[in-house]
Amino acid sequence: MADTTQIRSFKDLILWQKAFQLCMDVYRDTEGFPAEERFGLKAELRKTSRSVVYNVAEGYQRRTTKEYLRFLDIASGSRGELETQLLLAKALGCLSNEDSVGLLNTCEEVAKLLAGLARALRRKSPNP
Repeated sequence: MADTTQIRSFKDLILWQKAFQLCMDVYRDTEGFPAEERFGLKAELRKTSRSVVYNVAEGYQRRTTKEYLRFLDIASGSRGELETQLLLAKALGCLSNEDSVGLLNTCEEVAKLLAGLARALRRKSPNP
């Protein structure tokens, strides 16, 4: 039987939903960061997590597959930056082991979804 799920908006993408949840989790888990990190690592984690979800949404809204792929590449780069920031936050003791494991696992899921969507778009488009 054919899949009847229709993607009508970027909000229907599992990738966007997972990236949005990651962003929300980053906001929640950075709430207790030390005051001196307010404009440092805390702000960077939040900004980078937003960048992932923003670029997925913006890419979806673009007119061409080539543009879409470019924004997915940017989201992928931001996702790598976010992973590094999460590892730093854990190493500095700003994130608990439990929070960091959860965030890093979700970050890895987002990486796989990003790669899968980009791969599918490249296969579908003769000249991305």
